[in-house]
Amino acid sequence: MADAAPPPSKRKRELADAGTAASCTEDKEAKVASVGNGTSAPAHFPFSGFRVKKVLRESARDKILFLHGKVNEASGNGEDAVVILEKTPFQVEQVAQLLTGSPELQLQFSNDIYSTYHMFPPRQLSDVKTTVVYPATEKHLQKYLRQDLRLVRETGGDYKSITLPHLESQSLSIQWVYNILDKKAEADRIVFENPDPSDGFVLIPDLKWNQQQLDDLYLIAICHRRGIRSLRDLTAEHLPLLRNILREGQEAILQRYQVKGDRLRVYLHYLPSYYHLHVHFTALGFEAPGSGVERAHLLAEVIENLERDPEHYQQCTLTFALRADDPLLKLLQEAQQS
Repeated sequence: MADAAPPPSKRKRELADAGTAASCTEDKEAKVASVGNGTSAPAHFPFSGFRVKKVLRESARDKILFLHGKVNEASGNGEDAVVILEKTPFQVEQVAQLLTGSPELQLQFSNDIYSTYHMFPPRQLSDVKTTVVYPATEKHLQKYLRQDLRLVRETGGDYKSITLPHLESQSLSIQWVYNILDKKAEADRIVFENPDPSDGFVLIPDLKWNQQQLDDLYLIAICHRRGIRSLRDLTAEHLPLLRNILREGQEAILQRYQVKGDRLRVYLHYLPSYYHLHVHFTALGFEAPGSGVERAHLLAEVIENLERDPEHYQQCTLTFALRADDPLLKLLQEAQQS
């Protein structure tokens, strides 16, 4: 069971109250503007009705369900939406309160010293984190659909001639990133900021973390500098930025959450979910999505590689996973067979 997150402490530079709202994520396209961010006011879905068309993906282990549905059908043909339902982690104080009371129970079985029940908690202990992608495009539906994966190796030449042109034609909008950087959205949720336009960044909690416990701590550092799409763009020119993110991000997390750097996994994704450079900070013991060796690149090692060879990521071969029906997989496989 997770420990409750400690109260915020004083911190240097531009640390701000992180709040308790659901946070920024690589699935940011699921957010609808910034109205109500950081508040607990009553809210409504941005559509009427929801008719389930398909279960895109589900995980009993992670207690999460991805649904594709039709909405607003009463006013026409309807629109597509994706709703993601996820059980939230336990909180120590609330669970203790629940067990000392008289919870509603149904006995499933009893044998010697062992017994199993279904417990029905009160409303404040039974919330389900709900993420909405609306209106959803075909790209969103494919993104959340469970599919078989294939490993592929991409050379520097493959990236320039195949991957980059393909991704530039396929990428989802990243206007939400610019809204955060320009303080047009979620400004009250920034945990830390280095405002330098070239070597600075903002640090903000990820949507996958509800900020109620530290076991699944997850924050994202988003660089201010535009035009750095991914790991492939990095050269020695970007070392000051990367060092700032590593050092100042760890310091900010230590001051805000009392979690030391040796308890953090700090890494970049390749391929990333969106093409504006960002770095992931997760609790070391948390098996965050995308933290496997086929996608995650530790920031400290990225820095070391660039110190040794400024063009390392323009020239090296990178391995990553693609969905079996991803057009990019076919393009790369065909190039490697020719």
